[in-house]
Amino acid sequence: MKCRLLILFFVLALPLFSKPWNFVVILSDDHRYDFLGFHENAPKFLETPHLDRLAREGAHFANAFVTTSLCSPSRASILTGQYMRNHKVVDNQRPVPKGTRFFPEYLQAGGYETAYVGKWHMGHEKDDPRPGFDHWVSFPGQGVYMDPTFNINGERKQFEGYITDRLTDQAVSWLGDAAKQEKPFYLQVGYKAVHYPFQPAPRHKGRYVGKPIDYPETMARTEENYASQPKWLKERRYGIHGIDHMETGALDKDPVPSFDGLYYDFAETVHGLDENIGRILERLDELKLSENTFVLYLGDNGFSLGEHGFYDKRDAFETSIRVPMIGRAPGLICPGSKIEQMVLNVDIAPSLLAIAEVEQPATPRMDGQSFLPLLQSGKAPNWRDHFVYEYHWEWNFPAQPTTFAIRTDRWKYIFYHGLWDRNGLYDLETDPHERHNLITVPAFRERALTLREKLFDELESNGPLMLPLRRPKNEQYYDRKLPLND
Repeated sequence: MKCRLLILFFVLALPLFSKPWNFVVILSDDHRYDFLGFHENAPKFLETPHLDRLAREGAHFANAFVTTSLCSPSRASILTGQYMRNHKVVDNQRPVPKGTRFFPEYLQAGGYETAYVGKWHMGHEKDDPRPGFDHWVSFPGQGVYMDPTFNINGERKQFEGYITDRLTDQAVSWLGDAAKQEKPFYLQVGYKAVHYPFQPAPRHKGRYVGKPIDYPETMARTEENYASQPKWLKERRYGIHGIDHMETGALDKDPVPSFDGLYYDFAETVHGLDENIGRILERLDELKLSENTFVLYLGDNGFSLGEHGFYDKRDAFETSIRVPMIGRAPGLICPGSKIEQMVLNVDIAPSLLAIAEVEQPATPRMDGQSFLPLLQSGKAPNWRDHFVYEYHWEWNFPAQPTTFAIRTDRWKYIFYHGLWDRNGLYDLETDPHERHNLITVPAFRERALTLREKLFDELESNGPLMLPLRRPKNEQYYDRKLPLND
């Protein structure tokens, strides 16, 4: 309570302070919400001391979600404050539509120096500098873990070593330059880590091998795990992104890496990511910028590690749509606080603009809302009690159908579009692992119908849905009698 009163005083007295907030936004890829050392569900062996430090000195957003669990759509939502159906970056191949505005452009207009360092991915194979950033360091598409080539303000240069280390080199160097200027700054660091296929830094390879793994309840092939679920769910475990296929064969067959190996690689890649986040925090300390810099860490989507037999994202289950999110801002955020209300990736843009006191334009309209009230009081009385999730089928990853969902504090309804199969209804309070689908239980029929109507009302309320099409380029697709996976 004392901390909240101090924050309220700080906010009321904000005009008296001469220095505006700086921002460092750190975005990782495929990082699960619970792979944080301090998290109650984290593997006991996982070491993330620097993310743990951020949480101690700031706030853990315990219920942070993405509105599309896929790299490019989520990144576009973060930078525009819009749902995928509005910014129209539908998949990882889709270019950013002309006229799209990213919120760092508004910070620039408000007097901020801006920089982007890392994975961009929107527009796929292009690495050209994008609007909104005075300084640019990036690479095409997913990039590579070792010996990357960066486009630095229009000039390409290859570097030796691990990409997470080399990106951090670029970030801490730019911070040194930014500290010499009078202007406030915005730095966004987009790490490739921990994107599949997971590749830890050579110095960490094998660090966790042999440590005990707590396998998820829904990973087993038991009838109980699939009896009430849609058929595609069980089939996916034997297809792409399923643990009994793994793109090259079943996990328990040599020479394919075991599931344990996949799990350890993921954890070791997270540890290397944390190590580099520590370098950024230490640089802010060295430059005496920590007290006036809002540091925000989050993932662009979640990732399943065995849940329902998957190793991927895209679906609407908790491990896919939940992301890690931590914010630190001395004097604005109570150290060690935990924010329980639902925060979305579309909230980042309006929130940082509000904290920077830079006006949010009326058009294009942002779908998110500022979480500044949550930072000030811990709760907001008129905050959202649900959100809508959307994902469109991708030609190159056909195992996951087009998926729309609505999630409340307790319930989740999932609609699979264009699939003759069962939809989903889950009680997250009694079934947090989404093991028991209640969609066919008569007692829950009205609840499912109510949620379905609310879902489609919202999907249709502010713009039409968009169906991504891809023209076949190979003659084999002409013969529709061929198997669907050809």
